[in-house]
Amino acid sequence: MILPVVAYGDPVLKKKAKDISQDYPKLNELVENMFETMYNASGVGLAAPQIGLPIRLFVIDTTPFLDDEDLSAEDEEQLKDLKKAFINAKILEEKGDEWAFNEGCLSIPDVREDVFRKQEITIEYYDQDFNKHTETYDGLAARVIQHEYDHIEGILFTDKLSALKKRLIKSKLQKISKGDIRIDYRMRFPNAKKAR
Repeated sequence: MILPVVAYGDPVLKKKAKDISQDYPKLNELVENMFETMYNASGVGLAAPQIGLPIRLFVIDTTPFLDDEDLSAEDEEQLKDLKKAFINAKILEEKGDEWAFNEGCLSIPDVREDVFRKQEITIEYYDQDFNKHTETYDGLAARVIQHEYDHIEGILFTDKLSALKKRLIKSKLQKISKGDIRIDYRMRFPNAKKAR
């Protein structure tokens, strides 16, 4: 089932999410709905807070990046089969030089900005069957995970921008929170004018 994506301005996007247990109600169904919602919106990642749930769960599928002809062989190898759910994730280490990449977010449509992130991460998480993993990713794979991980920490990519960049996009962000935008996927707007 395709769920509405929560728009910028909703308080759930700024909350630090809570761990869940193995018996979380309808977990597999939730994960499948999140993948379906993400694909419907042409995204490569979606975190539970983006569908209004303040829990430590996100899904990613980096397949769309494989169409990029400028992709390095290392990135291609890591991105090839990277479709998974991360439950109760915790980044253990971030290292390497920071590098910029133009990021966007399904909760902040039509806003894209360069964001600096570390090159490599080591992350601990549970998969859908609640098996524990500790894995290391770098490059684009690390970046997608870092972006979604930020969501479960209550951080948006716009929080990482300079004060000047934030001022430049302020009116766009206000329009998004009011629902004053055109998008081709379902969204829920926190400050939309109620119909009379």
